Amino acid sequence: MYKILFVCIHNSARSQIAEAFLNKYASEKFIAQSAGLEPGTLNPNVIQIMKEDSIDISNNKTKSVFDLFKKGERYVAVITVCDEANAERCPIFPGKVKRTAWSFSDPSTFIGSHAEILEQTRKVRDEIKNKVLEFISQASDVSYWI
Repeated sequence: MYKILFVCIHNSARSQIAEAFLNKYASEKFIAQSAGLEPGTLNPNVIQIMKEDSIDISNNKTKSVFDLFKKGERYVAVITVCDEANAERCPIFPGKVKRTAWSFSDPSTFIGSHAEILEQTRKVRDEIKNKVLEFISQASDVSYWI
């Protein structure tokens, strides 16, 4: 089993979505976790749009990437899902770790009516889902890990 960590700023949206999709579509091959640089609270809009995709994350807790680092957690890949500047703040985990950056818009910054915010959040969800599915197919090739 490959242990993968998804990191974003607050662990309230993007990293939670990525963790949920990887665990849903490839739990036989991967163990996905998520954490944040500055853990916040789960974004209620993300909870709602994930339920639309038959995934309930409402009981998830946000976690600190630095707490996982201090505990000595090990991962084969750490994937940041925030902007590049914040991704640079992520600690370097020990061992041979593949670091990858995927940049997605932050749902906590969306403005507009509730319906417009949900639509923007769905777009990010779908982008992350597609990237996770692409990751699953790429990671099946041994050369991905070299």
